[in-house]
Amino acid sequence: MGVDLKPQTSPEAIRVFTRALLRDLQALERLLADGRIESGVRRFGAEQEFFLVDEAWRPAPVAVQVLDELDDEPFTTELARFNLEANLSPRLLEGSCFSDMHAELDSYVTRVRDAARLHNSEAVLTGILPTLTKSDLSLDNITPRERYYALNEAMNQAGSGFRLRIRGTDELMIQHDSVMLEACNTSAQVHLQVSADEFAHFYNVAQAVTGPILAASVNSPLLFGRRLWAETRIALFQQSLDTRGADLHMREMSPRVRFGGSWLEKSVTELFQEDIATFRVLLAMDVEEDALEVLDAGGVPRLNALQLFNGTVYRWNRPCYGISKGKPHLRIECRALPAGPSTLDEMANTVFWIGTVLGVAEAVPDLTERLEFDDAKANFLAASRLGLRAGMAWLDGKSGPADRLILDTLLPFAADALSRYPVYKTEVDRYLGVIEERVSAGVTGASWAIRSLSNLKGAGTKGEQLAALTSATVRQQKKGLPVARWEPAELSEAGGWKHNYMRVEQYMTTSLTTVNQDELVELVAYLMHVRQIRHVLIEDNEHRLVGIVSYRSILRLMAEGRTQAEAESIPVSEIMERSPVTASPDTTTLEAINRMRSNRVSALPVVQDGQLVGLVSETDFMPMAYHLLEERLQED
Repeated sequence: MGVDLKPQTSPEAIRVFTRALLRDLQALERLLADGRIESGVRRFGAEQEFFLVDEAWRPAPVAVQVLDELDDEPFTTELARFNLEANLSPRLLEGSCFSDMHAELDSYVTRVRDAARLHNSEAVLTGILPTLTKSDLSLDNITPRERYYALNEAMNQAGSGFRLRIRGTDELMIQHDSVMLEACNTSAQVHLQVSADEFAHFYNVAQAVTGPILAASVNSPLLFGRRLWAETRIALFQQSLDTRGADLHMREMSPRVRFGGSWLEKSVTELFQEDIATFRVLLAMDVEEDALEVLDAGGVPRLNALQLFNGTVYRWNRPCYGISKGKPHLRIECRALPAGPSTLDEMANTVFWIGTVLGVAEAVPDLTERLEFDDAKANFLAASRLGLRAGMAWLDGKSGPADRLILDTLLPFAADALSRYPVYKTEVDRYLGVIEERVSAGVTGASWAIRSLSNLKGAGTKGEQLAALTSATVRQQKKGLPVARWEPAELSEAGGWKHNYMRVEQYMTTSLTTVNQDELVELVAYLMHVRQIRHVLIEDNEHRLVGIVSYRSILRLMAEGRTQAEAESIPVSEIMERSPVTASPDTTTLEAINRMRSNRVSALPVVQDGQLVGLVSETDFMPMAYHLLEERLQED
C-alpha cells in the first residue's frame, strides 16, 4: 500500500476492483505457466518499523514531521503518527551482504533519531512499546493519509468492533472502536526470493521453522502494562484485525491474520486463490492497467490489484510478487519477527531465518510427509506464548524443548546451507553466534523485559517502571549490544517523576473494589475495613458507574442516630453519591486536582466509554507531594 488511496468502499467500486483482481490472478497464472518468473537468483530484503517516543518515553505523534525532515524514499508512514517504516535495499546472497545490510539499517536508525531529535523525540526498536496506553490509540493519532482512513472505514464496515482477550501471567480484556489497535505492533520483516518451481516447498519450510525461530526472537511481553505472551504481537495483531462477529460462532471462518490451515501443495497461486475465496475485498482503487492486455503486448504486469488485496490479508508468512530490473519474481515475507531488541539482534534473526529456510529446504525434501501441519502451527503458537520455554514438535514425531532444537538442529542446518553460498564465513559465524549466545543464555528481549520489571517491583509507579524499561532499551540499543548482554533497567532511567504523573492513566488504581447498588452498607463497611480503603465504587451489572460511597458517608450515617444494626442493614443505594464527578484516563493531573478541589471530593472514578476502568484518590498524589517536598527542601 505504498500509494495513497482515496477511500473506495462502495459496492460498485468493489465490483470493478474485484474484476481487476481476478484478471491479475489469471495473469500471474500465465506468468507461471510461461516460465517468466525469475529463477536462479537468491535475493533478500527487509523492512524496519519504529516507534517514536517523547522525553517521557511515551508515544510521540510526530511521524509526519520526522518524515518531512528525512525526505527520502526508503522512509514511509505507518498507521499511527508515532510509527515509521524504512525499506532496506534488496541484496544478493553473497560476500558481505549481511554486514552491508546491518550497516544500512544502523544508518537509517541514526537518521531517524537525528530527525526525531529536532522534534524533541527519540526512536526505539521494540515489538510493542511498553509505555503505550489505550488512549494513545484514538483516531487523533491515525496518520493523516487517505489509505489509513479508508482501511479503518473498511474494517469497521466488515466487523462489529475490535476486541482483545489475551491471557498470560496477567489478563487483558478490552474493546476498541477503530483499527488503531494494529498500531501497537512494530516488526522487522524479512523477504527471501525463491523460484516459482520451488515456491511451494520453500513456503512450507518457512511455515515449519517460523515457530522455533520466533521462540529465539520474542520481544513483546507487555501490552498496556500487562504481562501477556512472550510475543504478544501475535495475539494482538490477529485479534486487532479480526472482523468475525461473535454471533457467527457456529460457522468455521478464518481470521484475516493467520498462520494458515494446511501445507501448500503445488503453486503460489493456491494461496492467492484461497484468500480471494475466503476474504471479501475491503478496499478498492483505480487500476489503470489490464494485466492480461499487458501480457498480450509482451510486457510485465504490475498486478496492482492483487498486491493491494494481498496487503489486506495478513499471513505470518506472506507470498509476494514484485518486479526487479524488469523481471517478475516471487518472495516469501516473514512478518512474525518483532522489531528489536537491537539492530544486531535483528540482523542475527534475519540470517538465522534465511539460513534455516535454505538449510531445511535442502536437507528435508519430504518435509510435509515428516511433519504434521498442525504441529508446525502449534509450534508457532507455543513460541508466541512461551518463547524459549516452549516445547517443539519436529520431524518424524520427535519433540523437545525449543532451545535444544535450535542449538542442536537448526543452527547447524543454517550454517551448512549458508556455507554453500558465496557469503563470507565471518558474516555467518558472527550473526549465528549472536543466536547461539542468546539461546544458550536463555535471554530474549521478552525475558529481559520481564526480569527488569521484576527487579523494579515496589519501586516507583507502574508508569515509571515502564518508562525505565523503554529508556534502558534505547540506551542499550545505542551501544549496539546483543540482548544476551543487556543489563536490567533501573528506575533512575525513567526520566524523573514529573513525566509519569502527567495523565491520570499513568498512576490510577485499576484493581477496584466495587459493589452493586442493592448490596448492604454493612458489606461496604466490611470491605473498607479489610482492604484499608476509603472509597467503594458502585456499579451496575454492565460495569457502568452508578455511584460512590466514601468513608465519610458511613460516618454520616452513623451520626444520624440510627442503631448500628439499622445503619448496616440498609442498601447502598440509599447513601451512595449518585452521578459522581469523574475523570477519563487521559485527564491531566492538573485537571483532576482542580475537579477534586472545586467539587470538594477526595476521589475521582475513572470512566472510559461509559465503563468504570479505574480510581484516582488523594492518596495517589502522595508520591508527587514527597517528590515536590524533597525538591523544595534541596533547593533551600
